[in-house]
Amino acid sequence: MRDTRESRLLLVLLIAIAFALITVDIRGGEDSPVDGARHAAATVFGPVENGVASAVNPVGNAIGAVRDSGARHNRIAVLQKENTELKQRLGSDDRNRSRVRELDKMLAKAGAGQYGIKGAEVIAIGAAQGFSWTITIDVGAKDGIMRDMTVLNGDGLVGRVTTVGPSTSTVLLANDPDFTVGTRMESSDELGFATGQGDRPLSVQLLNGKAKIKKGDRLVTFGSSKDKPFVPGVPVGEVVQVDPSGGDLTRTLYVRPFVGFTKLDLVGVVVEAPRQDPRDTVLPPKSQPTPTPTVTVTVTPSPNADVEANGEAGTGNPDANADPDPNANPDPNANGQADDQE
Repeated sequence: MRDTRESRLLLVLLIAIAFALITVDIRGGEDSPVDGARHAAATVFGPVENGVASAVNPVGNAIGAVRDSGARHNRIAVLQKENTELKQRLGSDDRNRSRVRELDKMLAKAGAGQYGIKGAEVIAIGAAQGFSWTITIDVGAKDGIMRDMTVLNGDGLVGRVTTVGPSTSTVLLANDPDFTVGTRMESSDELGFATGQGDRPLSVQLLNGKAKIKKGDRLVTFGSSKDKPFVPGVPVGEVVQVDPSGGDLTRTLYVRPFVGFTKLDLVGVVVEAPRQDPRDTVLPPKSQPTPTPTVTVTVTPSPNADVEANGEAGTGNPDANADPDPNANPDPNANGQADDQE
């Protein structure tokens, strides 16, 4: 296209239309008028993204080994068997060993919380569907994925499913400014709401402004009605800063999420919620500080110390131990007095 006045006007018009659609989409929320178009785009481009990811990643198809988790009573055994098979298929190079460790962590989290999950691989990152912090995963409606399902990995809460296509889904990450999740403090059970802040720590508003909170305290998801969009007990993050309450009804905390949102690879979509709230059981044990060793120095005296001490005392006063002279006259006037008496 030639650089003419008409082409520039057309470019400006297209940009204006794009901003207008984004504004309408954001204000519309779940009832957005462009939701149908977004779903259609996911239907058309989802298989393309999935095909590209499968072509460039030799282990992409191996994730299918953990897609289906069986009945509740034997789910853990099935996952362990599939995990073993997947390890054998992944090989032994450094990258694959790292992915195996990541898969192990995710399956351990799912087992601890009794979550039934569908394993998935991240095949795209970006704002393709109009969100700031999103990922596209290679499972969709044909795999049983539905909107508003919780997504986790081996570290904790990743996000929630927002758009579902036939073979792919879009996940809104927990650090997105439009993301909010109910939280519960470990041990104290204080409730709050966590909101994403991009690459900064999550902002958490506690409902109790007088709650006793300190750095290092941890949070999990509180859970939602009918477990959508969030199941309970998923680790969220650790408190890194506490704002003073100042008598306010609420209190603000800043929480470092457990999940690294810039290096996501394998994730799990929770398709079956636990029968009971796992509460804090999914959190890893707290690390104990290493005690500082105390060094005690004991001085052992030399076996010749007493002898040397006595020797030094003798040489210090040479006349102290001398024998007395038998002819010595202690009183110089004694003889004189005797002569006068004679």
